[in-house]
Amino acid sequence: MINKIAATVADALADVQDGATVLIGGFGTAGIPSELIDGLIAQGAKDLTVVNNNAGNGDTGLAALLNAGRVRKIICSFPRQVDSQIFDALYRSGKLELELVPQGNLAERIRAAGAGVGAFFSPTGFGTELAKHADGSTKETREINGKHYVLEYPIHADLALIKAERGDRWGNLTYRMAARNFGPIMATAAKKTVATVHEVVPLGALDPETIVTPGIFVHQVVKIERVATQAGGIKKAA
Repeated sequence: MINKIAATVADALADVQDGATVLIGGFGTAGIPSELIDGLIAQGAKDLTVVNNNAGNGDTGLAALLNAGRVRKIICSFPRQVDSQIFDALYRSGKLELELVPQGNLAERIRAAGAGVGAFFSPTGFGTELAKHADGSTKETREINGKHYVLEYPIHADLALIKAERGDRWGNLTYRMAARNFGPIMATAAKKTVATVHEVVPLGALDPETIVTPGIFVHQVVKIERVATQAGGIKKAA
């Protein structure tokens, strides 16, 4: 019987290795798998390469992972904002590498990994510093039908951490509104995908037409409770 439900976050993340490349879903604070990030901190893996849309907010979630000294390199499209002080300090002190990728290219590089695409040409970044490798060398370019393009490569990962809304024991997932963001493509691009859900439903309860991430791309599902607000209400999943 296929049952991908993990009893705890710790069980789901027990085999993460040092040096892993980790895709982490979320757009700003929407759809961030906070419980999985906390679990990764507790698990202890270090020297990680993290791929996310940004570089953390405040001092929780991804920012806490950076602050714990577990991340060697971050690949993102929007590293700096008003509350990115942890990233700023680490980057300016030389303790954290940054690969800055335009948001569309970031999404497509992840999608390409899941789709088995070897590389692709994108017009974004041509003629700018973003058309260079980390060592300063220029990326391959090509003119196609009179337009200039830059060659970009897929981002493959060892692990994807994503936040969904509902799931079943086969790993089929649905999402809540904008919390969907990078989750579906990240699930396809990693050797192992772990997802949190707020509700585990019986097989067949999810309409096949509404399933966004099929269970074939998901290895572990962990049920988490919604976080109560200070006012005593329920904070809906973002």
